[in-house]
Order: sequence, then C-alpha cells, then structure tokens
Amino acid sequence: MKYMSLGKSGLKVSRICLGCWSFGNLQEWMLEIDGARPIIERAIDLGVTFFDTANSYSRGRSEEILQEVIKGRRDDLVIATKVFFPMSEKPNDRGLSRLHIMRQIERSLKRLGIDYVDLYQVHRWDYETPIEETLQALDDLVSAGKTRYIGASSMYAWQFSKALWTSDRLGLRRFISMQNHYNLCYREEEREMIPFCRDQEIGLIPWSPLARGFLTGKYTRRKTPDSVRYRTDPDFAERFFKPEDFDVLEEVVKVAKEKDVTPSQIALAWLLHKEVVAPIVGATKVQHIEEAVGALNVRLEPDDIRRLEAPYKPHPTMGHS
Repeated sequence: MKYMSLGKSGLKVSRICLGCWSFGNLQEWMLEIDGARPIIERAIDLGVTFFDTANSYSRGRSEEILQEVIKGRRDDLVIATKVFFPMSEKPNDRGLSRLHIMRQIERSLKRLGIDYVDLYQVHRWDYETPIEETLQALDDLVSAGKTRYIGASSMYAWQFSKALWTSDRLGLRRFISMQNHYNLCYREEEREMIPFCRDQEIGLIPWSPLARGFLTGKYTRRKTPDSVRYRTDPDFAERFFKPEDFDVLEEVVKVAKEKDVTPSQIALAWLLHKEVVAPIVGATKVQHIEEAVGALNVRLEPDDIRRLEAPYKPHPTMGHS
C-alpha cells in the first residue's frame, strides 16, 4: 500500500479508499454485515486505512456496519463521513444548517462508536443555508474535537471558491479535500474544479471511479446487463450506457488486455496517474478491493493515457445535486 497527505494537511491516507455506500439495506444489491465484514477486513489486511461513509447511506446503517467491523482498530484508520441529505421527512432534518450539522455529527459518532471522525464532509451544497453558518458550525466541530478536518463533495467550482474565500475572510478552518465525480467516462471536472483544487492544494478523492461498475468491462454494446444493480438502479443505465461511453470502455479493455490486468485496474490506475489522492472504491466482493489495491502497481505510459482519453465526449453535469 502507498500513503499520501490529504491536500495541504498532515493527514496521511491510503491511496485507495474503501467507500461504504454499498453496505446497508436501502437497496437490494447492498450488503449487510455478513457480506460487508470480509471486504472491510480484507481491505485492512491490504493496508487500506481510509474509509468513507455518510449518515444518509441506508439511513445510518452503513456507519453501524463499519463500526461493528473496526472495533479495536480505530486508531489505525482514517474515518470519513458526510452530512447533508434528508434523514427523515422533518424540515430541519436535512441540509447544512447549524442545527442539522450539530445533530448529525453526534448521531454519526454514536453509530460509528467513536469519539471523533477524522474527516467530516458536506455531502452537497446547501442553497438555503448561508455558507457562513455552515462553515462556522464545522469550525466549531473541529474546536470541540468532534472532527479533525473538514472536506466537501460535489458542487460547482464557484461554490467551492466561495466557501474557501469565506473561510479565509472569517478566519475559519478550510476544507482540505474535494470528493468529486470523476472517472474516464465523466471528465467534466477537468474544466474548472480540478484545476482550482490543484491551485488551492485541495486533496482530490473522487467518487464513482469505475462509473458504478461500468468500467469493469462486464458490459458490452451487444450484451444486455444481467445484474441486480442494473435492474434496480435506473439511473445507472441512464448515465452510462451511451455509445460514447462504450468507446471509452472498449479502449480500457484493450489496454487492460495488453498489460494483462483487469479493466478496473486500468481505470483506477488512470485516476492515480491524474494526481488524485485516493479514488473511493465501492466493493461488493472481496475481489473488488483486491483488484483496486493491485491498481497501485499498474504503470501507464503517456501513450496509454492518450489512448484512454481520446474517445471521450463532453457530458452534461452530473452529481452536483
């Protein structure tokens, strides 16, 4: 395993992060504790120290599952969770108000069975709450020892710029990371967000690095997908089964065959060569995390990267809401 500082902070994280969205019971394809345990334990065995979850993942069950597996190993791990999405139908049980943030950090800590999280992230931009209120609440959480660092997830570059500027203006802690939507089939973040983050020394930890499994190579133009995920997640097909995405996928498969590795490893290696800190990899099998860690040893030459990037066509913005 390799480790890297997250942004301009001194926090060291493994270069593969295990995403915990697939752990829970919200959808049919997700894994409960018996299915999640071997994946989390294998990740730790392989040197993965970075785990990302959220209060909204199966309404907190993901956090509970993670807690059940990592008991006794908390000091060796970097635990990240998030806040924003609704936790009930009540009007104050959502968003980035001071009330919701303060409530949800306590509930996340209880479910995780820990005294603090290492990274507390805003899951999306809140159009209804002043950014000053959100940032002051997050700064207070750091001062209170509830989190060590704060991070952000998908939003527009102007919004992230406003947040960092506001932190500087008010003398508050800055976000150290951006968890954005980025993979070989979705590269719109290269226009504004990624150059901005590099300028500001913000660590990039992209979600959906395999385009919800599309870049694993198990789908083709001629083969109708046969998986629970495909049948139960209509958003999946709507986003990723377009001709231009198959153009990218087919090049990924070709490069993978030439290097005798899997398409997943090529897609992840490409991200690692793009100077991201740690792709957030979701896994529903032990093999998935093993492949992800193996991607650290895949070397891509400049010509490989050119070939992988050449078929890309611009996409509508996805993931900001």
